[in-house]
Amino acid sequence: MKVARFQKIPNSENETMIPVLTSKKASELPVSEVASILQADLQNGLNKCEVSHRRAFHGWNEFDISEDEPLWKKYISQFKNPLIMLLLASAVISVLMHQFDDAVSITVAILIVVTVAFVQEYRSEKSLEELSKLMPPECHCVREGKLEHTLARDLVPGDTVCLSVGDRVPADLRLFEAVDLSVDESSLTGETTPCSKVTAPQPAATNGDLASRSNIAFMGTLVRCGKAKGIVIGTGENSEFGEVFKMMQAEEAPKTPLQKSMDLLGKQLSFYSFGIIGIIMLVGWLLGKDILEMFTISVSLAVAAIPEGLPIVVTVTLALGVMRMVKKRAIVKKLPIVETLGCCNVICSDKTGTLTKNEMTVTHIFTSDGLRAEVTGVGYNPFGEVIVDGDVVHGFYNPSVSRIVEAGCVCNDAVIRNNTLMGKPTEGALIALAMKMGLDGLQQDYIRKAEYPFSSEQKWMAVKCVHRTQQDRPEICFMKGAYEQVIKYCTTYHSKGQTLTLTQQQRDLYQQEKAQMGSAGLRVLALASGPELGQLTFLGLVGIIDPPRTGVKEAVTTLIASGVSIKMITGDSQETAIAIASRLGLYSKTSQSVSGEEIDAMDVQQLSQIVPKVAVFYRASPRHKMKIIKSLQKSGSVVAMTGDGVNDAVALKAADIGVAMGQTGTDVCKEAADMILVDDDFQTIMSAIEEGKGIYNNIKNFVRFQLSTSIAALTLISLATLMNFPNPLNAMQILWINIIMDGPPAQSLGVEPVDKDVIRKPPRNWKDSILTKNLILKILVSSIIIVCGTLFVFWRELRDNVITPRDTTMTFTCFVFFDMFNALSSRSQTKSVFEIGLCSNKMFCYAVLGSIMGQLLVIYFPPLQKVFQTESLSILDLLFLLGLTSSVCIVAEIIKKVERSREKIQKPASSTSSSFLEVWLRKRRGQQLVEIQPHLQATLPLTEDVSCVQ
Repeated sequence: MKVARFQKIPNSENETMIPVLTSKKASELPVSEVASILQADLQNGLNKCEVSHRRAFHGWNEFDISEDEPLWKKYISQFKNPLIMLLLASAVISVLMHQFDDAVSITVAILIVVTVAFVQEYRSEKSLEELSKLMPPECHCVREGKLEHTLARDLVPGDTVCLSVGDRVPADLRLFEAVDLSVDESSLTGETTPCSKVTAPQPAATNGDLASRSNIAFMGTLVRCGKAKGIVIGTGENSEFGEVFKMMQAEEAPKTPLQKSMDLLGKQLSFYSFGIIGIIMLVGWLLGKDILEMFTISVSLAVAAIPEGLPIVVTVTLALGVMRMVKKRAIVKKLPIVETLGCCNVICSDKTGTLTKNEMTVTHIFTSDGLRAEVTGVGYNPFGEVIVDGDVVHGFYNPSVSRIVEAGCVCNDAVIRNNTLMGKPTEGALIALAMKMGLDGLQQDYIRKAEYPFSSEQKWMAVKCVHRTQQDRPEICFMKGAYEQVIKYCTTYHSKGQTLTLTQQQRDLYQQEKAQMGSAGLRVLALASGPELGQLTFLGLVGIIDPPRTGVKEAVTTLIASGVSIKMITGDSQETAIAIASRLGLYSKTSQSVSGEEIDAMDVQQLSQIVPKVAVFYRASPRHKMKIIKSLQKSGSVVAMTGDGVNDAVALKAADIGVAMGQTGTDVCKEAADMILVDDDFQTIMSAIEEGKGIYNNIKNFVRFQLSTSIAALTLISLATLMNFPNPLNAMQILWINIIMDGPPAQSLGVEPVDKDVIRKPPRNWKDSILTKNLILKILVSSIIIVCGTLFVFWRELRDNVITPRDTTMTFTCFVFFDMFNALSSRSQTKSVFEIGLCSNKMFCYAVLGSIMGQLLVIYFPPLQKVFQTESLSILDLLFLLGLTSSVCIVAEIIKKVERSREKIQKPASSTSSSFLEVWLRKRRGQQLVEIQPHLQATLPLTEDVSCVQ
């Protein structure tokens, strides 16, 4: 049943229906007014009759997934591919002309390709089903004054829901009670740190994005700590989570560049085929030959010209690429996506969990007496060191540092067990710091007498404790929190073992240090201890950050150097986003950053004009991510989008390549994506792009080989037919050549190892056809050499004007050897055969060896001599043929060398012009930055200092 309904005509004047409140509207209103609009009783809840009445209007608290089309329809739709339709037409014509062997081979090729494509598509389209699985199955709800344990799907607007630690929020709730409530919203908003929740209404000016609505608990988010009660304001598709669902439902995955290229190639081959039919029929008619006979010949040649092996090679090549990617810890769900990565020129990456580890970590310590310490290691574990002036400090070796660590460890509710955090990430970072110092046992050394829990209003937490072994001594207070709040409770500070009065000069010093840490994207906590809250001694500051993943910076550098632009899209603040981007090499002095609000102020057309120059998008919601991707695609970019949360699912589906994180990613995210990184390693994307470029090159190599051989064979037979020459090849010999053309030697070109230099080449333009001018030229050169060489041998043997088995054997063997050398030169379009290695592709070696052995059997094995009408050749004959046919490979190698020399000559000139272009672009970017973001000018100088904090 459909659940997203917003209004209903009442049956009578007295009947009214409860509306659905948006989270933005509900956050602005007092709880009493929300309850009044929803006609809800906050303490006793709704009665069962009212629940049934509301459910009849609003539906169940779940997502409505429309039924999929039948499997047979999905299978039939695979035949819409232009190349497949062309092959089908060829098969029909072959049957009509009684060429049943061609018809069978073409039909088998079609069935293989269509079946593989269908299986892949069937396995990949489950995005909407997975969204419903993420719905929390149960919750605690108050109805008729009783607390009930009920299914989440039963909830209706106006219900009262109770939340506790570990609960997943079952619907959008307007909170009216909250005790130390902290909710992890990273899967929806992208925010790294859990959001502290309150109950007070918010002014409209401060609740623009989801992350800022601190009195709303959103469906699908997780309660990290505390407890609360809330009134249901939105269920199912009418929740913020439902908005993601509706956007995803409306979104269609775009066609991949390879699919577009194959479509175009199919149209081109159709055009060329009809061209061949027309020309041969015209020439035959002009020569006075029978039109029907010429039509039969020309159609046969046109059918032979269509490379029925191409779809198989493409499918097999992509499948092998998928298998290689599995070994590199990446799962590719759709075959063409592997190749699409080869022409990807923009990667839009989520920050949290993708570029960073989503594990808060202390990286810097500043003590009250001015010492700076660096902390190594990442995550919630003891692996790392605290370094002061180049020396590792441990335990109580450095009192100034150990006092800070002690305060952070004792004033803490988090626990780390088996490297797993239970509690708030910020507190987990402090426990991990204590573990690195060997001081985590201090938490058990103190008995807690009183606690002042953290709240978003006071922005600090404090505990009053007594030491287990010194219970007769006075109690001691430990405090941590925002510097501006903690410093108010301090009267003294520690300096080299002494307690000194806190002066304004010291306050200014700490404020300056705090500002410097903050500008580097660090979350700064101040720590203090003392006998009473108003008489605390300031201990120092710690800087915490969600650190970049290992190897990401190197991958980013390589990708940018190869012409791939990387853009960070995050829900985090501007300072944090820019700091991380700067560390990774994504953001420089000339880069721009744009907020979600600024994106809202622009339409897609305006955004597409500035989006190429923007490196960081901050405070971005799922809606913003969609707009960014659409604007990039509008400007002609092939976009890959990485992500791990529910908030990324729609953008992942809309992007040309959606890349999900396998470990931290939600089920929705994984199902919406085209590729899943099993180990969440951004570096794997680089391997995937390398693989994609290699696959496309292999497909081009195959196309070059098969078309050049096909054109040569067609030309040879056409010339003989039109000029009334004796046919140089008989039917069985032509069939054998077709087997070699579409058989092992051709197929083995699809498994050519990926060239390691390919990653340094710029992404290909997706608008370019496979048949580029350069490739067509190489195909024609090879075809001309094969035709001229074969005709020369035929003419040489035919001097007595009588066709003998020796004549056809020499001509036939000449063409087959030309085929082998042509395949050898087709292994790479740019590199010499000796550069890539003669035996680097073992499959190719086996295929060529097998073909040559087969040819020798055809020549020397008596039973096959009768079938193919051949006779034995001498060693001198074979050596002559090898020398002649190697010319096609030699010419191809000379062309490659000339092209490489020309590139080397052009590079210096292009690099000079690019340097002028870079200067001009920098000036333009600087001007546009002032026009678009004058308020960011103050923050830009801060990014210059980021490098010193790394």
